[in-house]
Parts: sequence; structure tokens; C-alpha cells
Amino acid sequence: MKKDILIKPIISEKSELLSDGLNQYSFVVNKKANKLEIRKAIEKEFSVGVSSVNTMIVAPKSKNRNTRSGLIKGKTSAYKKAIITLNEGETIDFFGDL
Repeated sequence: MKKDILIKPIISEKSELLSDGLNQYSFVVNKKANKLEIRKAIEKEFSVGVSSVNTMIVAPKSKNRNTRSGLIKGKTSAYKKAIITLNEGETIDFFGDL
């Protein structure tokens, strides 16, 4: 069974600052993927050299929503985030030809 390792890139202000200043890119990845699998997936998908991979599990956040029937409590899903550092002079272009 092949598991999809890369789920989606994280596009936010903080991740843009990391990519501009430190040549680091953030991705949401499969919770069961390890650093070696993430490295191979990035190198295969984007044809770049990966210097290092840092991973973390992002905890769920509780959310409250007011409705007519009252307060509804819930939480967001937990996910695994990987921050990839590329070799010098290499970049990933997410937006391509827009």
C-alpha cells in the first residue's frame, strides 16, 4: 500500500518569511511518514536537493461557535508539519506560471 507522504504545502506569512530568508519550506505531511520518506518525496516531486528535514506534530485547537440552538464546541484536527531546508541556490516555485 502506497501512502501519500506530501499532503499540501503551507502558504502563510511565516512560511513565506522562512522561504525568503532561510530557504526553508513548510508542508503538511502524513502522520506516519518519517524524515527519510519525506526527504525522498520532496526530492522526487520538486527535483531539488534537501539539506535537512524537521518535523513536528501540531496539536488540535479547541473552537467554539455560536448558533441559534446554543454554543457548539469542537476542535480542529491534529496534523504533522515538516519544515524542509533546501541546498544553497535551490528554490521551489509553488505557483508556477500564474
